[in-house]
Amino acid sequence: MLTHPIFEKLEQLRFYGMLKALEEQMQMPDIKQLGFEERLGLLVDREMTERENRRLKTRLRKAKLRQNACVEDVNFRHPRKLDKTLFMNLADGRWLKEHNNVLLIGPTGVGKTYLACALAQKACRLGYSVLYFRLPRLLHELSIAKADGRYDKLLTGIGRIDLLVLDDWGLYKFVKEQRHDLLEILEDRHGRRSTLVTSQLPVKHWHEIIADPTLADAILDRLVHNAYKLELTGESMRIKQSKLT
Repeated sequence: MLTHPIFEKLEQLRFYGMLKALEEQMQMPDIKQLGFEERLGLLVDREMTERENRRLKTRLRKAKLRQNACVEDVNFRHPRKLDKTLFMNLADGRWLKEHNNVLLIGPTGVGKTYLACALAQKACRLGYSVLYFRLPRLLHELSIAKADGRYDKLLTGIGRIDLLVLDDWGLYKFVKEQRHDLLEILEDRHGRRSTLVTSQLPVKHWHEIIADPTLADAILDRLVHNAYKLELTGESMRIKQSKLT
């Protein structure tokens, strides 16, 4: 069989990785030294790699992460009391498999969003679906969704995401509608999916910003009690960076 029809058929089948690998093999002068099974194995391996790369690219696009971050680039030298052992244990993804949560607590500028996005990016690499939201933006979108009839569909979609990142938790007190929305989201996810929250406010003050004792107990029960906590301190990394420039 001619090589050209093989290329066309591989393209029609969308075996793009195998197509590229075959083209490269045809340019290697010593490729015939490899046996049929070895060459086929290389083609299959390339196809699998290409497909996984495309799936990862899709997961990252859908995640809408605020920052381009990865766990390998996290700065552990900055004095912010980041527990390196705990963070690297989280990077292995077991907490996602066990449907646990993560709370990143600390003052503004210490890198909470970057760390959250780094763990979220690693989750994408591990094959999990991820969705990032600033919590004020999510609550606003839920309010709009109620008005245009998308509310149930939006809640269902959020409930299916393996890892939901809620950035900027507790910037202001929640109103009644927002408390109920949060409880619906966390109830759907409790024991089934993982949630990662960043907040400037210590957990002991979350009752105050939820502003309803009964709903606060219900919300925190589903969010805090099965969560790993990373509590950061120290000077803003942005301020430190500005001093160096």
